[in-house]
Amino acid sequence: MSPSTTRLSGVDAARGLALFGMMAIHVLPEAGDDSQPSLVWLLFAGKAAALFALLAGISLAFITRTARAEQGRSLAAARWAVAARAGLIAALGLAIAYVDMPAFIILAYYGAMFLLAVPFLGVSARTLLVAAAAFAVLGPVLMQVLRDSLPEPGYDPTFATVLTEPGVLVSQLLLTGTYPAIPWMAYVCVGLAIGRLPLVRTAVQLKLLGAGAVLAAAAWLGSVLLLDGPGQGFDRLVLTDPDLVASEIREVMVWGPEGYLPTSSWWWLAIVAPHTTTPLDLLHTIGVAAAVVGAMLLLARFAGKVLIVLSAPGRMTLTLYCAHLLFLGTGALADRPYLSFWLQTGVFIVFAVIWQRAGRQGPLEKFVTRGSNAVKEAALRRHPDPQPERR
Repeated sequence: MSPSTTRLSGVDAARGLALFGMMAIHVLPEAGDDSQPSLVWLLFAGKAAALFALLAGISLAFITRTARAEQGRSLAAARWAVAARAGLIAALGLAIAYVDMPAFIILAYYGAMFLLAVPFLGVSARTLLVAAAAFAVLGPVLMQVLRDSLPEPGYDPTFATVLTEPGVLVSQLLLTGTYPAIPWMAYVCVGLAIGRLPLVRTAVQLKLLGAGAVLAAAAWLGSVLLLDGPGQGFDRLVLTDPDLVASEIREVMVWGPEGYLPTSSWWWLAIVAPHTTTPLDLLHTIGVAAAVVGAMLLLARFAGKVLIVLSAPGRMTLTLYCAHLLFLGTGALADRPYLSFWLQTGVFIVFAVIWQRAGRQGPLEKFVTRGSNAVKEAALRRHPDPQPERR
């Protein structure tokens, strides 16, 4: 197996794991018979979507690598291509939102993140990490400061939302929605930085695994110390939020908020729980995602053939994710979640392996790639290479 194949196989496997993790959260029970979080919830709630977002940054680094090296007109054309990619993915999200389903759709937010990433395509890895830290810290603060003055978000935006409620759409995609693009840019920026690394090297893969695990553990421990340790943040939340009893605050710390975090106290930003989008939650899930990427890259070196059950679906996650959402919209097997999950998983794996061996790109992936490439070629035609002067 070539180094290039190993690298792509590991990244694709991580993307496949993110896909199946999000599917599991959509379909499988979040709690067991004892009303405690299920293993699926503990492993994937909030983390699978974060892994998706970080991998989006890695993908952007891959597809713009040559343009970044060449700079100039190549980088400018690549920026237009990524902007087109953002628009096409967002359009798919807006279209599929017309289907009634028991799941939040990430695609429109994903498109917003791609668009926000355009200015960062040519900057250094150090600048990307600084930007990621700024998004992780200032994004949640901005959410807390502005949330009470912003319109209430809808369930999932559609094309009708674009026309009738553009303000709601923009605020939802950027700050108030399930996957708010401004703080979630922390994942994309870290992914862009990781995508610049020589990921074929074992040492880099081990560092990703180790550094990610340390960051995840440190963020979680920081939350524990702030809330239940010397910081006494939990007691402060009980005192400053009389509408919630202590047990309800504990539930938010485990399950995340039903809508979004209260704005009654800054101590809410010390929580690490699914979809709280706090600084520590962002750092924790960034660490988890980086560790997963490192682990998948390492496994691909020795078990690439086995990992095909993840890497093949990982090469066409846009197509399979949309198929999963449409299946949810039918309501089929809604009362038999385990059968639903394993049936979808099995069908997706078989379909993806056959499709990969045929050497074809996923249908929706091909649609997005063709559209973005057309925009890129048009940009290059508008700004041709300068002709050398004749002497």
